[in-house]
Amino acid sequence: MGNTMIPSDEKISNLVIRQVVINRSRTLQQALNATGRKQYINKSVVATMPQGKGDEADVVFFNLGRYIRDADLDKEYELRGLKPVDPFTLATVNEADSAFADDHPNGTHWKDVNGKWCFFTFSRWNDERIMGCDRYENGWDVYWWFAGLRK
Repeated sequence: MGNTMIPSDEKISNLVIRQVVINRSRTLQQALNATGRKQYINKSVVATMPQGKGDEADVVFFNLGRYIRDADLDKEYELRGLKPVDPFTLATVNEADSAFADDHPNGTHWKDVNGKWCFFTFSRWNDERIMGCDRYENGWDVYWWFAGLRK
């Protein structure tokens, strides 16, 4: 793509890009609360969330349209020159546009200190906007959009 700029939120080949300004002076819990979503979170997993750096980001969302396990998902990030976005930044995207996850259920993942896969997601379930955070080893369904940052 070279130096070509993609306008924010332009959908190209299963990509959506969102530009956000991140308020890292908040605690992680304040960032989660600011989304206004019902929280289905495991607090011990929240404590393992990577915090990320920087006060601005271009978050790239991609959808594979197929089931995938976490180890293979890391390979998909790599193919796109991306790394999984930190949960703090992902919360900021979903705070800025609360309807985004209605059509683009989205998430990110990381490994905890014991090497277990953890997830953080935003979606809509039973007409309720929710977020989820826990450990899960069974992979991701076809409808998920994965959030990444350029390396």
